Amino acid sequence: MAGGSGLSARGAGAGPAGGRPLIITEDPLLLDDLLRLCAAAGAEPHVHHAVPQRSGPGDDRAGGDGAGGAGPRAGTGWDTAPLVLVGDDAARRVRGAPRRDGVLLVGRDLDDPFVWQRAVEIGAEEVLRLPDAENRLVDRLADVVEGAGRPALTVGVIGGSGGAGASTLACALALRAARAGERTILVDGDPLGGGMDVLLGGEGAEGLRWPDFAASRGRVGAGALEESLPELHALRVLSWDRGDRVVVPPAAMRSVVAAARRRGGVVVVDLPRRVDEAVAEVLAQLDLVLLVVPGELRSVAAAGRVAAGVRMVARDVRVVVRGRCRQGLDAEAVAGLLGAPLAGEVPVEVGLPGRVAEGEPPGARGALARFCDGFWQRALGSAQEVPA
Repeated sequence: MAGGSGLSARGAGAGPAGGRPLIITEDPLLLDDLLRLCAAAGAEPHVHHAVPQRSGPGDDRAGGDGAGGAGPRAGTGWDTAPLVLVGDDAARRVRGAPRRDGVLLVGRDLDDPFVWQRAVEIGAEEVLRLPDAENRLVDRLADVVEGAGRPALTVGVIGGSGGAGASTLACALALRAARAGERTILVDGDPLGGGMDVLLGGEGAEGLRWPDFAASRGRVGAGALEESLPELHALRVLSWDRGDRVVVPPAAMRSVVAAARRRGGVVVVDLPRRVDEAVAEVLAQLDLVLLVVPGELRSVAAAGRVAAGVRMVARDVRVVVRGRCRQGLDAEAVAGLLGAPLAGEVPVEVGLPGRVAEGEPPGARGALARFCDGFWQRALGSAQEVPA
């Protein structure tokens, strides 16, 4: 694989994954609200009136009302809980606790002018005022339940011109990631592309398609999403059906892609060349966009217009040159004309369309498979061999 530096865009985890949240409050009304929101997120919390005292492993019990001290030495539950919800009434009692990530100050007074001062004193990363912030709090609690840690490395593939082979590359990338042992979801972001499930020979496979998610609002469960999708060649595929609906609202696009990313591993998104509001929601969540450009001047000119639209939202755009360049161009020159780093060159495989028509998925073998293996070894920092 030629050109481009190694990826470093994989997000860091947001604290200890899994486990049970810690609630610190003596306000009965606030506690009722917090327990209700925990139940909505499927989280079972520990409850204390102050920072729990450091004690033996068996002493930090669920539902305890531990009235332990809040000094710097305190904190078995404080140190290890994936999320700490400090009631506004308890802020003074936790001032001396060790600083840590994942502390939220929660209150019910929407007009308190000193709440931010108390948040700074306890090292809270957010102030959530109920009921306005209920959805945000449920999101954070659901992350705990799902064990949300490092998000998936999310790669978009977009054609610089018609017939560039972006869908084929997206399929091949997803297939090789799955064969390398990564949890992999392939997302078909192009409603007019014919369906990625068809390209993988799974148009009849059971599972949900994009129209089933069109009404999604707010948070989509990551585990539920993954389990609901068709499984083809050891990866999950979110594709379109053969119905008339070709529009998914931007909010639904945002929620579904965010859910796919939360499970970790790899997410590959096949993108249309037209950047509308829904596509922009997807681009904003991508770590990297691969712009596939045939090695000819006319295609480079078309790709320049596509790249301009993508760059308005995407953080990192790189060029993949497909086929042998003509008219005096080489791959580095194509990338230079587009003002983007070169991610590599993919040769055209003459027999590939025929093999796909016979049921072989793109990337099962050959030069395309070798390109994808090299890409993932570089992007994921893995040197393991990918089985054929």
